[in-house]
Amino acid sequence: MSQVSNILAHDKELFYNDLNEEYEFSTTTSDINLVADFTEYNPLHNGHFHCLKTAKHMFPNSLFVAVVPGLFERSGRGIPYILPRQIRAEIAISVGADIVVEGPPMGIMGSGQYSLCLCKMFKALNTDHIPRGYKPVEGMDEILKRINMGHHIAPKPYRIVDKTTNETVLKGKLEEDNYVITSFSNSLSKIGFDFKDKFIFVERIEGVSGTLIRESILNDNFDDVYDMMPSKTIEVLRREIKNDGIIYGIRDIEKIVDTANNYGFEELASLNLFNDKLAKNIVDNRPYENINEIENAILQGFSSHFRQRVLSILENPIPKEVISQYIDRYPSVIRVLGYKNDDCLEKFKNKINNENVSLFR
Repeated sequence: MSQVSNILAHDKELFYNDLNEEYEFSTTTSDINLVADFTEYNPLHNGHFHCLKTAKHMFPNSLFVAVVPGLFERSGRGIPYILPRQIRAEIAISVGADIVVEGPPMGIMGSGQYSLCLCKMFKALNTDHIPRGYKPVEGMDEILKRINMGHHIAPKPYRIVDKTTNETVLKGKLEEDNYVITSFSNSLSKIGFDFKDKFIFVERIEGVSGTLIRESILNDNFDDVYDMMPSKTIEVLRREIKNDGIIYGIRDIEKIVDTANNYGFEELASLNLFNDKLAKNIVDNRPYENINEIENAILQGFSSHFRQRVLSILENPIPKEVISQYIDRYPSVIRVLGYKNDDCLEKFKNKINNENVSLFR
């Protein structure tokens, strides 16, 4: 079994174990300030580092918690991460994070589903502040101002609305980082979490190219990206390249092809993000010999990354009903991927409102 197959099998076991856990509320109290940042760290670059440093500078005595997804090692785009999450956590701790916890399984969820999970995690952590990078565009300042007023801002098709005042704040679509902020506001409002004055909005820095960073990893040549990442990130990337630890782009192709060829129509239609039309298209184009044939049979969805997410679901075929149960219970367990020292871990346990804390194994 390949490294990726081992990861997916291990994570499937964790997923179903979490599904059967009962959320146990903690009765401990703590006045420590907790800053929780959700970031994929794929890999951790200077933009992430800038956001972390800004938040720590504003609240120097706080506990900085990074929420790093997560089960099945698939990004919000449905694409395999560059590094497994425990390695991403190692880098985060080395550059200043106090605690790194495991976030939700992004790659097998819709954006609204994992946004809801992340916001439930913020609530479980008793989060005091949430740093978020944003790109300054026309109309964004008004959106950020209203969010920090505690308004329920929600993204709708081709517009952003303020549900507190029933106004359209912006017409058109937002870029990814800015869209995530409005999605968080929407999800936090849905779960009744008061986020007034909790967000720390940090303007994105220039000079970081994810495309160039990924190319440097694939080519094992960091000459053009030295100034884009902390030295620790490059050090770990080089180590993992040497140890064959890079998982970017690697899938369990055998499992994807097997699911596409052998799941019945009803089984496929029951999977997360699937509908009858997509399931029928998969069935009608059988048999498949490779992943490219399957991609061609996947209907284009609303998101440009829809096909990659569907591949991740075929790779980890979990019914939408089970995903809903998982979201309802989330986070039944708070899994710690890394921590600075025992004192930080103890402060963390005393701060959060969930007794179910485990260390990643």
